[in-house]
Amino acid sequence: MASAIGHDPVVAVAGCVAQQEGEALFKRSPGVADVIVGTQAIRRLPMLVDQALERPRQRVPLLDLTAYDDVSWPLGVTRRSDPVKAYVTIIEGCNEFCSFCVVPYTRGNERMRAKADILAEVREAAASGHREVQLLGQIVNHYEAPDDQGCDFTGLLEAIHDVDGVERIRFASPHPRHVTSGFLAAMARLPKICRHLHLPVQSGSTRVLESMRRRYTRDSYLALVDTIRETLPDVALSTDMIVGFPGETEADFEATLSLTAAVRYHSMFSFKYSPRPNTLAEKRMPDDVDEGEKTRRIVALQALQRDIQTALNADLVGREVDVLVDAASRRRETELSGRTSGNVVVNLPGPADWIGRTIGVRVERAGPHSVWGEALCKSK
Repeated sequence: MASAIGHDPVVAVAGCVAQQEGEALFKRSPGVADVIVGTQAIRRLPMLVDQALERPRQRVPLLDLTAYDDVSWPLGVTRRSDPVKAYVTIIEGCNEFCSFCVVPYTRGNERMRAKADILAEVREAAASGHREVQLLGQIVNHYEAPDDQGCDFTGLLEAIHDVDGVERIRFASPHPRHVTSGFLAAMARLPKICRHLHLPVQSGSTRVLESMRRRYTRDSYLALVDTIRETLPDVALSTDMIVGFPGETEADFEATLSLTAAVRYHSMFSFKYSPRPNTLAEKRMPDDVDEGEKTRRIVALQALQRDIQTALNADLVGREVDVLVDAASRRRETELSGRTSGNVVVNLPGPADWIGRTIGVRVERAGPHSVWGEALCKSK
């Protein structure tokens, strides 16, 4: 990030790479940054930038990689570039220690934000015109309020649902093993919670899931999907998937394909496995799937998922959907885009002042990644 546009901006490097590499960053590339801030010190970024502005420019940057426990932000510090969506962090860090994941090592153990701080940020976002709130955390549905005993993720959703001005609530990413019946019942009865659930699975093979330390099996995951769809018949599911994990056989990969075909995800983030420093997989499991084989597998998985998405989107043709318009098209001046409650991207013609409004749209055609339609009437 840079503090200002000009000839001499302040440049800050932040995030997992900054936390992991630390001093090695400026030793390897001196002068590349004025500030290097770790994942657990992000709240100090405004102060560090101010300090960098006040001192003569030096080749050695300000560095803060301290593991702070406080994950709150002073109210009003956040600058939101998106006029419609407000992203609100509720948890930092992770306690799961999946064997492929670097997050617990770069972001530390779980630290929960106070419920009062979260609600204050949500109210401020709603008051400034943001119609959609997206709650963020590595495992959002493991939330427990440190300042309100008994308030779990479901209780937090209920509290946010009561905030005036909030029209839609989304969240990412929940973990399958923390999805409860009470949470699903809350989704069913609270209309502001979007009918979209990201449910990362990572593999369709129980053997690989065990190696990944995911703590569920293929069968238990599929049973959860059945329960979700019984409670929320209109829910759209998305997922994350890794191919080529150490030891993954052709039979394991076929299990991933068959699970994908059975669940029929509305969208998928898919990746070829690559080792991450300090993780259990990197230390103990040889990266033994050939790179060419990884490529073949991910191409096959993505082709299957593309066909599924195309068919699901085609089912919307002729139907009426409510779209929260959130952006103008980069390609056409008269085209807007938004999303349904189920997170389907909808393109439609309309004026720019519809951004931030919910529009009734009749879907006329569909592709694998989005649909197109016409507005039925004035915005809601």
